[in-house]
Amino acid sequence: MRWVRSLFKFYLDASVHVSLAVFCLYYATCVKLNIIFDLDYAFFLFFATIVGYNFVKYGVEAKKYWIVAKQRHKAIQLFSILAGLGAFYSGAKIDSSLYFPLFVLTLISALYAVPFLPNAKNLRSLGGLKVFLVAFVWTGVTLWLPLYATGITIGVDHLILMLQQFVLVLLLMVPFEIRDLKYDQPELRTIPQQIGVLNTKYVAYFMLIVFLASALLLHKNMMQVLFLDLIWVLLIAYYIHKSKVDQSKYFASFWVEAVPIFMAIALFVFKV
Repeated sequence: MRWVRSLFKFYLDASVHVSLAVFCLYYATCVKLNIIFDLDYAFFLFFATIVGYNFVKYGVEAKKYWIVAKQRHKAIQLFSILAGLGAFYSGAKIDSSLYFPLFVLTLISALYAVPFLPNAKNLRSLGGLKVFLVAFVWTGVTLWLPLYATGITIGVDHLILMLQQFVLVLLLMVPFEIRDLKYDQPELRTIPQQIGVLNTKYVAYFMLIVFLASALLLHKNMMQVLFLDLIWVLLIAYYIHKSKVDQSKYFASFWVEAVPIFMAIALFVFKV
């Protein structure tokens, strides 16, 4: 039905799907760390991600975030404003000690779209930095900050989990980087632009080995979690293998981005 297709398209275009993925990755982190899942913080991440991603997608030049002409963009703009109010409400209820580190990560995210250097339009224009920047911010908000809020001293296991989370986000971005090869400007110098699609996949397969090795180190006594991590490795390997420049419309934007959602559902269902 047409209205279902329209709703689904809005769900993706308005960054609800990616925001749900961040929400779920935070939940998965809480399960693995055995810490309390803070619903206020989770909703703050969800709403703030909507605002942030829509700003990057539709407001690479800041003024375009406010001055829009297309009806579809107006709807997304209004939705983003409402999400901003949701982020403000839920953010007011989280631990105040998180405000400064959140501000720093938000600033990094903003500089991704807003010019800050004389010879570079924004952080995105600094070749090859994009994927590492996104992975850093995702890991920061879904793992490091929740850990920081507990006051737990960060140990070797936590650092390994941070590496695993960082690698996971990098892996999830590979199909997007390959898909966007035909759209990205040469000066962006993305990984596929610099080393080619096939070599990018080889690097991703190596990162999958790193992800699995970290899982073996972390969860050798938690067989359910280890088994699930193996499932994610196989699923992501399949996605990377199938990735190509001319991929189906929703391959990356829905199926690949849904991996953290699948992870959270599995952890919840199996009561890990």
